Amino acid sequence: MKHIEVVAAVILFNQKVLCMQRGKNKHDYISYKYEFPGGKIEDGESKAEALIRELKEEMNIDINISEEDHFLTVDHTYPDFTITMYSYICNVETDTFIRKEHINHVWLPIEILNTLDWAQADKPIVVKLQGENKFE
Repeated sequence: MKHIEVVAAVILFNQKVLCMQRGKNKHDYISYKYEFPGGKIEDGESKAEALIRELKEEMNIDINISEEDHFLTVDHTYPDFTITMYSYICNVETDTFIRKEHINHVWLPIEILNTLDWAQADKPIVVKLQGENKFE
């Protein structure tokens, strides 16, 4: 089974978290789900470098991030692949960006993040942010 390593940003602004909605995907189980923005780590990149690049490509934002901003690593098995996702906390000074790859986004308070339909691999991040499991 294919294994991919990805990075994801928990972007915070004004006590709210950025939640991005995926478009249609060849895998129905991740189509239209909400996720934290990010993407695949390329050969030779550090996790922080990969996240900086992905956020620039997907949202046209410049962000400073370091390994000290690491929040949670998630290992998840989907039906067709496994994923290791390294998430990082990213504080931004504006909620303005250009949405290039996602079909929708919302800024939500942490308390109601669990009301969205999240991709399975992203759910543990929401759970840790909320401090309890509200998906069960």
